[in-house]
Amino acid sequence: MDYIRIIEDNIDGEHICCAMSGKQSLVKKEWLRQRFAEGLVFYRSRERGKCFIEYIPAEYAWVPIQAEGYLYINCLWVSGSMKGHGYSNDLLAECIRDAKAQGRKGLCTLSAQGRKREFLSDPKYLAHKGFTTADTSACGIELLYLPLVPCAEPPKFKDCAKQPIVEESGFVLYYTDQCPFTYYWVPRVVEAAKAHHIPLKVIHVTSREQAQNVPSPVTTYVLFRDGKFLTQGIQSDKKFLKLAGVEAQ
Repeated sequence: MDYIRIIEDNIDGEHICCAMSGKQSLVKKEWLRQRFAEGLVFYRSRERGKCFIEYIPAEYAWVPIQAEGYLYINCLWVSGSMKGHGYSNDLLAECIRDAKAQGRKGLCTLSAQGRKREFLSDPKYLAHKGFTTADTSACGIELLYLPLVPCAEPPKFKDCAKQPIVEESGFVLYYTDQCPFTYYWVPRVVEAAKAHHIPLKVIHVTSREQAQNVPSPVTTYVLFRDGKFLTQGIQSDKKFLKLAGVEAQ
């Protein structure tokens, strides 16, 4: 498999795997474009499909962690016909190579206890590759890490991510433009909530500083209900209504 790194000079003419076309692709590309100067890497297969890794120096990651000197993996995704060929290993190996070249302490990323959760890395695969748990949030989401130097201090969650709660009643949704699916689904959830008179507060996270202080280990998309963490899985309007106990028409 041949791979390509998406950079400022080629991003306009290249697809980004999870969003092949349309406005959601443009929104995601603009988010990436603003991160390149901070060291973000988007590395994907040349073949069309979902096969890519996206990572960034942890100091610039849009998550509330303390992980100075690490690279943070935003997303490692291989799916469909791309699965089962070892491409995940290729992508992770490139990230490790880059981390060593930069003199980084190691890699870190988000996963969850026990089973694969939507929009989080597969814990079994990462454990197989040598990742271990650095920290755990009360919602069950874990910060995993792979040290690349001796005696590397493990990364950790900030306090706001350790105990993910909000003060508002009803539903509260935080999201960023990092995932193109939020562009499509968040407005539809907002419309569904209005149509059914469901209390919903939406916070669009638009800066790194804001993201690093979100009351959740996940910032791409996180939904609370009556103050408690509910899910990091991006909801369709029908799924949201089901969570709210409303029958979709």
